[in-house]
Amino acid sequence: MLRTDTRENTECGEQREAADLATAPTGVPGAGRELSFQRCRWCGTPAYRRSFCRACGATAFNRERSSGMGVVVRRNGNAQHNTWFVAMDEGFNLLCQVTGSSPVVVAVGARVTVVRAVARHGQGLPAVELTHPAPLLERWW
Repeated sequence: MLRTDTRENTECGEQREAADLATAPTGVPGAGRELSFQRCRWCGTPAYRRSFCRACGATAFNRERSSGMGVVVRRNGNAQHNTWFVAMDEGFNLLCQVTGSSPVVVAVGARVTVVRAVARHGQGLPAVELTHPAPLLERWW
């Protein structure tokens, strides 16, 4: 008899992986910094926390590890929360919170790196830090 994974089994596995990442000891260098994303098994389109592929509609994904580097694309919401959309180097977009700098310093085109992939209980936004500010020609203010 052909055995296939059901949706419940894969969701439990994903939740278990997220819980493992969330409960990783903070004293270990790099703990919690590893960001994982999904890649569609059919067309290869990268995605982050999606239930189906935005390109082909498939529901089968492979989990891969991101390098954690990206570029700030645009601001989301008000400056108080300091949330931005970041285009990651692997090709998916990520809504995240920029830490370690004031919202005035962050500009479109700035390079960022992941500091925290998931919050304690798997909720909340990933956190990133600025690594290189945007070049003067790319600033929009």
